[in-house]
Amino acid sequence: MTDNPLRLLLGFDAQARRDHSQPAAFLHRRDRKFALVCREQGLAPEAARWLTHLNRLSGPDATPSAAEQTLGFWRRVSVGFIAAGLIIGVLTMTGLLFYDGGQRINITVLLAFVLLQLVLALFTSVQALAGWQPWHWLLRRFPASPGNGVNQRVSQGVIRKLHPLLMAKAAHLGGLCFALSGLGTLLAMVVVQDLAFGWSTTLETAAVSYQQLIRIIAAPWAWLWPGAAPDLALVEATRFFRAGTETASADPALWGQWWPFVTMLWTTWVLLPRLLLWLLATALIRQRARRLLTSHPAMHALLYRMETPALDTGSDHNDADDLPDTRIRNNLLPLPDSDTLLCWAGAGEPELPEALRSGKQRILRAGGRASLTDDEQTLNQIADHLKTRDNAVILLTRCWEPPTGELHDFLDAARDLWPGGTQVALVPLAADSNREPDAHQIQPWLRFSERFSNDFVRVSLPPLHGQPPDAVRGEYP
Repeated sequence: MTDNPLRLLLGFDAQARRDHSQPAAFLHRRDRKFALVCREQGLAPEAARWLTHLNRLSGPDATPSAAEQTLGFWRRVSVGFIAAGLIIGVLTMTGLLFYDGGQRINITVLLAFVLLQLVLALFTSVQALAGWQPWHWLLRRFPASPGNGVNQRVSQGVIRKLHPLLMAKAAHLGGLCFALSGLGTLLAMVVVQDLAFGWSTTLETAAVSYQQLIRIIAAPWAWLWPGAAPDLALVEATRFFRAGTETASADPALWGQWWPFVTMLWTTWVLLPRLLLWLLATALIRQRARRLLTSHPAMHALLYRMETPALDTGSDHNDADDLPDTRIRNNLLPLPDSDTLLCWAGAGEPELPEALRSGKQRILRAGGRASLTDDEQTLNQIADHLKTRDNAVILLTRCWEPPTGELHDFLDAARDLWPGGTQVALVPLAADSNREPDAHQIQPWLRFSERFSNDFVRVSLPPLHGQPPDAVRGEYP
């Protein structure tokens, strides 16, 4: 396992979510044994070593992991920004330095464009640090983990907290390539063309005032390259006015002496800020990934299992004379008033009962034959709807099918994405819509709902024909 903090965080989160389906006793024995082996070898039981150990036990996997797919998506995003930056940089610099032998290239326009680039670079970093995501619609359109399966869904909850910084890093990388290609184009055009620079403005600006502005801008490199800091004589000699008002004393040989200043201007105020901000974004991603890994709830549970001795009595009860837990849970709730109906894995086919279909503005489907992309689009649609209206979603399932890990991962992703306080009313449907499910078919779903904290998922019975939707029936003592 690499020491890359982001890769380590994604791999740990994926493994922690897979461990949800394992018995607690098995996890305790597995992790406690790993800690004891590390102690014997004089090694620290770190998260990276723990993941390497589990990967070695599970063997090679033909399909890429969730961490690899997520990182691959962001690599593709970075490549897209790089390609766009290189192309746009060449076109932009070519346009800024266009000279047809008539009007000269205005230094004032170049100063304004460099200021715009500096503002855009700073704005990108500020919005990332503030957590603002004006481009979240782009990530919804192109999900980070394409494909089907449970494993691709696991890292989206934790990676979403890093989206602003990851996008800022990609944008700064694109801006850096923009600056490099622009600088290369500038140097190439200086060699192959006779560029003529000058300065002009509609404002009543004296050459002395303009030269003071140039001196302030060139202060970072004036000590290193004095020729790249124009003096007052060059500023006075290269001012031009409206077409047809060129003075006879103008010396065309001076028009090209601005190129060192333009080169250093672009390098110092466009290229270097992008490079520094890209390095800053990279460092912040690593720092935040380490912090998220340290504060991950599964990390605290893992450390507890490693430090606590495991006592295996062969029974989940403290007393061997205890009978198995045969108590039947009964925590059914009334069906909430919600206009969002979500059918999981073909539930309600071929036709929904009229009592459930009535009054529902949104009837969506997920799971089963639906792809992971379709599931993510459904989650996003419901999230947008919940921001303005209900705080509950009715989820239909088939009562004769046991709860699956895919449904658990789907609800985990929903809990991370949907607004706080949202509740899911899980409604198991019988094969006959006019009958309610049997008691033994309800119990697996009741136990399934107990895996979620804060009553995020509660079980309700479907309304029968002629009964109100909020009626609580089916007492299973």
